[in-house]
Amino acid sequence: MTNPEANPDTHVCVDGGLPGPGAEREGGSLVEIITSRPVPLGGPRAMNVRRTLPQRQRSLIGAWCFIDHYGPDDVSATGGMDVAPHPHTGLQTLSWLFEGTIAHIDSGGHSAHVLPGEMNLMTAGAGICHSETSTSDTDRLHGVQLWIALPEEVRHRPERAFETFVPEPVEFDGGSALVFLGSLLGSRSPVSTYTPLVGAEIRLDPGTVLELAVDPGFEHGLLVDTGAAITLEGVHVPKDAVGYTGVGDHGLRIANDGDASARLVFLGGAPFGEEVVMWWNFLGRTTEEIRRYRQEWQSHGERFGRVEGYVGHGGPGKNREGMARIPAPELPRVRMRPRKNPPPHARSQD
Repeated sequence: MTNPEANPDTHVCVDGGLPGPGAEREGGSLVEIITSRPVPLGGPRAMNVRRTLPQRQRSLIGAWCFIDHYGPDDVSATGGMDVAPHPHTGLQTLSWLFEGTIAHIDSGGHSAHVLPGEMNLMTAGAGICHSETSTSDTDRLHGVQLWIALPEEVRHRPERAFETFVPEPVEFDGGSALVFLGSLLGSRSPVSTYTPLVGAEIRLDPGTVLELAVDPGFEHGLLVDTGAAITLEGVHVPKDAVGYTGVGDHGLRIANDGDASARLVFLGGAPFGEEVVMWWNFLGRTTEEIRRYRQEWQSHGERFGRVEGYVGHGGPGKNREGMARIPAPELPRVRMRPRKNPPPHARSQD
């Protein structure tokens, strides 16, 4: 998925920084609450997504650098998803659906339908472009789009990879999980990653408490999709927000104190130690790199290739706004300033 903002923020993510607001503590480990902000995905009838990463408060959880959460969206009212071809560099995009179907086409020659419960992972490396369109038989669209920052040793690779994986459910007392990346609850995903990561959908029955064993070298985030009374380490995590815990935990306590089932997305990873400049759909290391990526996309350069066969909601080769590809926004007129990611520890409000 693209970042559709006309004036996207710049993020330079490095270790360090100062404590800030947004954390609470009620027994257990410290938990920092990261709230979402709405971002319209498209034109006047846009489908809105709720973005928790990146934020000024925190830009990375492990190598996870982007979390967009959307739906349940009534496609008849909003028109659904229609993202014309757009570029990426230096990252992987991971699509995870709860409802609906999305048609994916990329310049690596891959075409697939993204389905609920099936992980789709696209690797940009040096450059790729792709389109994403909800299918005509989709009435409701609901899911998350996640980005993963690639480390220096692989981010320039020319391969444009695309992988799918359908995890088997892991049952536990009071719920189940689908582990799509890494290892959790005795289940291990076969999909390889370039930095240590974990990603899973967790479902919790009402009144369930899950004592979850985790890697103490990871920082973690818990996104609440459904569930009005979810707590992480005794701290309430509101719907559409992420509860963040830093490194050092061997176990985390997740509880559903409500009277309805809950669905959560659990993410984690080893702190990403490299400096990352993020602007629009590009991840690089310097302002000069980002400027070059933008120029190459605008000039139809070979770095990104071509999407063949895109059919948008406006007809063959165009979206509902009549665009065949998404142009890059204007770059900021000043040099992109560093924005430091805080240390991998939840921060107190005090």
